[in-house]
Amino acid sequence: MNAIQQRGKFITFEGGEGAGKTTQIARLADRLNALSISTVTTREPGGAPGADSIRSLLVSGATDKWDPVSEVLLLYAARREHLKQTIRPALDRGAWVLCDRFADSTMAYQGYGHGISKDFIRTVHDEVVGAFDPDLTLILDIPVDIGVGRAVSRNTSTRSGEDRFERMDKSFHERLREGFLDIAAGAPKRITVIDADTSPEAVTDIVWQTVSAKFDLGVQATPA
Repeated sequence: MNAIQQRGKFITFEGGEGAGKTTQIARLADRLNALSISTVTTREPGGAPGADSIRSLLVSGATDKWDPVSEVLLLYAARREHLKQTIRPALDRGAWVLCDRFADSTMAYQGYGHGISKDFIRTVHDEVVGAFDPDLTLILDIPVDIGVGRAVSRNTSTRSGEDRFERMDKSFHERLREGFLDIAAGAPKRITVIDADTSPEAVTDIVWQTVSAKFDLGVQATPA
């Protein structure tokens, strides 16, 4: 008889623009792989063919391109595809999924940033996602001026054109940061806030300490 496959872990990284999520996800994946833990790294919006098509509609163009309610609906359409095609299958085969943004970003960006009804977002979430939460969420917190400055520099160098949210005004980003911290305060067992206004190496150490303690990996420090 075949052994029952143990479900993988779902870890999400959240935070404002330029917080360093991509870097930290890559480093955590390397560390887990070194322990022979299979990982899948992914992102939102995107992470599946249909979801990637929706991403291209959302992350470029004029800041007022979409009504915020339309943004919520597009994001959840992408999330549904992402869950169905990428996240759930990976977890079911035992892989650990490391995701750059998930539902907390929708609440922060569209709920706190744009002022869309939080009850509306929760209703859409319940219909599309249901009772499915990350096993661990790491919010990388960084002052707005520093984070947005990093994001602008990155997009200038890569010329990706994916800068629609970065170009929103400072007050939007301040509300966004406050939103993430408020979300964290409401879910202390799932969410850990990490100060990202320090060196990437220091953040990597804290990320690893948090993950290893949460999942009893038995290793408390990153390798030199």
